Amino acid sequence: MTQASAPARAMPVQMSHRQILEALSGLLLGMFVAILSGTVVANALPRIITELNGSQSAYTWVVTSTLLATTATTPLWGKLADLTSKKMLVQLSLAIFVLGSVLAGLSQSTGQLIACRVVQGIGAGGLTALVQVVIATMIAPRERGRYSGYLGAVMAVGTIGGPLIGGVIVDTSWLGWRWCFYVGVPFALAALVVLQRTLDLPVVRRKVKIDWWGATLITGAVSLLLIWVSLAGNQFDWASWQTAVMVTGALLLGAAAVRVETRTSEPLIPPRLFRNRTITLSVVASIAVGVGMFGASVFLGQYFQISRGASPTMSGLMTLPMILGLLVSSTVVGRIITNTGRWKRYLVAGSALLTVGFALMGTLRADTPYWQVSIYMAIIGVGVGMSMQNLVLAVQNTVEPHELGAASSVVAFFRSLGGAVGVSALGALLGHNVTRYLSEGLAALGVPSSSAGGGTLPDVHALPAPIRAVVESAYGHGAGDIFLAAAPFGLIALIAVLFIKEVPLLRHTGGPLTDEVEQESTVATGGATAVIRTGVRD
Repeated sequence: MTQASAPARAMPVQMSHRQILEALSGLLLGMFVAILSGTVVANALPRIITELNGSQSAYTWVVTSTLLATTATTPLWGKLADLTSKKMLVQLSLAIFVLGSVLAGLSQSTGQLIACRVVQGIGAGGLTALVQVVIATMIAPRERGRYSGYLGAVMAVGTIGGPLIGGVIVDTSWLGWRWCFYVGVPFALAALVVLQRTLDLPVVRRKVKIDWWGATLITGAVSLLLIWVSLAGNQFDWASWQTAVMVTGALLLGAAAVRVETRTSEPLIPPRLFRNRTITLSVVASIAVGVGMFGASVFLGQYFQISRGASPTMSGLMTLPMILGLLVSSTVVGRIITNTGRWKRYLVAGSALLTVGFALMGTLRADTPYWQVSIYMAIIGVGVGMSMQNLVLAVQNTVEPHELGAASSVVAFFRSLGGAVGVSALGALLGHNVTRYLSEGLAALGVPSSSAGGGTLPDVHALPAPIRAVVESAYGHGAGDIFLAAAPFGLIALIAVLFIKEVPLLRHTGGPLTDEVEQESTVATGGATAVIRTGVRD
């Protein structure tokens, strides 16, 4: 290895605890904004869709569109992070997010809202991928668990505060639901300022070559698959020519994407990463966790408001057990991992708890005692806190420094993909089952099914008592069905993590080969104890 080649592989960043916390403050603000964009509308969506005269399909796509945009752009942001300034990319993603938020607040129809949520998703994709990459650049894997606790705490605060803020905004007549999208803008602007003042990372300058063909084909395949899942069984039969065309088209686009990725010099998703067993199994687990976590939990607000008649604010308070479970487990487990360097046992335990939690939530009905629902949600929250961030940590611990961006974004990409597919598929299942339960219940009363809302989300407070009881029961039973459908995915995640080989966390930021590179760099400089770096700082 030559003196010039060493730095390309090793870029250790020496930062004090105070410097890390200062830079981390801006990153955590950015992550808070990304989380807030999803959670602040969670309990507001039933009211938003009702006021915009949207359907269950529109409800699903307001969430799915953001997840799809996040999914499609995450690997692109990750690739750019390996090629250019990470600081500039984080700031760009924040600016895009602000634009999408303002436009979403101005929407006049569900179609416009869905389109603006796509713009939000592009910005959120950058924040999702880049925050993990920057943290991996600044902090050694062994110490990362300590700081992951801060990340988990911010996630918990954003997830707790988001629904509560959204609920209060919707319930406040002089604000209205549009402020659910405006509320994140000040935090994003503050993050921009803080990052400009505190984040200082090395940049390796080299020619940027973006895999646009791969990005287009991957996005096309995923989009077509999600459109099919959301429309089949509603707009056309599952066994129909439309299904044949869409599924065949998605498979062909996926095959073309694989071909492009194996031939291009700078693939969006490098196929060589999947030769690493830890990455492959982490991807499988991430897909499963994404399906369950996003696909099922996103409908909790709808369950509490329609099946239990809660207000948006109260429905936010009712999800606290899940969020507190996530907060406690992510913080405590992060500290333990930092002290011991061992992480696999927590992945296994987290995946097992997810499976149990989803199975228990499968018994959900409109009249299930809330104390039982609280216990079930807490189990899911603890499982998510123990597994989600540690899957990324396990992957980052096995790759070289110049692949941190691509490897981190691959895990985030497939987790978001699982979430998008989960929201779309489970949303379609919910819509289908609710329609069936409504038809059966209303037929028993001898009234037409249109009495429950004619395909739009109902306002249960405006319905006559007998019809309201049928609607609450239908949505409660439907919510239980989707959690039960999510349980097998938790089991898939458990099986995947059982086969991951545990490698104790490293105490430096350079990846598996950094020690070797540092030794050779020392020899090249005549014995001086130094690590040679190239590039400039942001």
